[in-house]
Amino acid sequence: MSLPLEKLPHRPVSGLKLTAALTVTLGLAGGVAAWGLSARASNADRLIARAQEAAVPTVLVVTPARPSASVTRFELPGRVEPHTRAPIFSRIAGYLKAWHVDIGTSVTAGQLLAEIETPELDQQIAQAQAELASVRANAALSRTTAERWQSLRDQGFVSSQAVEERKGDLQVKESQVRASQANMDRLVAQKQFSRIVAPFAGVITSRNIDVGALVVAGGSANTELFTLSDISRVRIYVNVPQNRALSIKQGDRASFLVPEHPGRTWTATVQSLAQVIGTGSGSMLVQLAADNTGLRLLPGGFAKIVFELPRDASLAVPAGAMIFGAAGPRIAVVDAEDRVRIRRVTVAKDNGNTVELSAGVQADDRVVVSPPDGIIEGDKVRTRTASAPPGAAPRRSN
Repeated sequence: MSLPLEKLPHRPVSGLKLTAALTVTLGLAGGVAAWGLSARASNADRLIARAQEAAVPTVLVVTPARPSASVTRFELPGRVEPHTRAPIFSRIAGYLKAWHVDIGTSVTAGQLLAEIETPELDQQIAQAQAELASVRANAALSRTTAERWQSLRDQGFVSSQAVEERKGDLQVKESQVRASQANMDRLVAQKQFSRIVAPFAGVITSRNIDVGALVVAGGSANTELFTLSDISRVRIYVNVPQNRALSIKQGDRASFLVPEHPGRTWTATVQSLAQVIGTGSGSMLVQLAADNTGLRLLPGGFAKIVFELPRDASLAVPAGAMIFGAAGPRIAVVDAEDRVRIRRVTVAKDNGNTVELSAGVQADDRVVVSPPDGIIEGDKVRTRTASAPPGAAPRRSN
């Protein structure tokens, strides 16, 4: 049988027990609050970490590759010239009497090309002959006189002084003979130039004179009588850009093509190099030589010269990895700590999809393909290795 509440016996509660109960209650409440705050802080840290992780971009990287070909090939325009070319002028004045060869004629060394009439020179030769005969006669008379005076002195009829005077006169007359003879020889030698002959074997490539035309001694530019060219061999001149100048060596071989013979290739050898860079062209003049058997090559024409040289120690990267700007060509690489490093590079050859670099890149570098806009030195990134170099990616400029 239960008793009413007010009938139950009342026992007083001690202060110590009350304090313990309050402490336990407050401890439980603090623990719950601490657990809640800790959970909230943990969630915030996870959110911050997730945001920071999302802020780190993922980039595609490739390793530079060595070009597969062992040689590098480049083409340059050149000009074909005769191995030897000589404009032929006249050494004497006169009128053209006859010409014996025309353009396209093959001639041998010493063959007669033309003849010149020299009426003035002929008169000078006739005058020189008369003067020579006169001084010879005077010298003969002086010699006879000197001999006679020598005989008279031996007989005591004349003085030694008089004999010496006659001998001196003889010496003067003999000197005049030698001078006249030299003048005569000079004119005769000039007369020989009235016959224009070929100085070497070759082909007449121009004739600028006709019968009856006045011929001027010496001549000037564009007034040559003939042009003779030896085209059994040809020289080929090509301007090599400065960045390729040191790659060409004397004795190197190259192939060339000419428009008049499509599909046919000739071989030439580097004969000499100018060893200086032209200030106007920024290139070095290189001379090559080639045989022209059958005279199939036409001097004066253009040619396409193809050089194949040993490839240097360059590395190829995708074209999309290049960054072009005011600072020059650069690439972005990722270091061991997954941070971006921007490097300046030297371009050796642009192949379109790939670019060969001769400086600024290492074989074990991780090169960023298509660097994101705004990427700078020291940025933290995550990497993903490309299965094949995406060379067709667009190039970045900034």
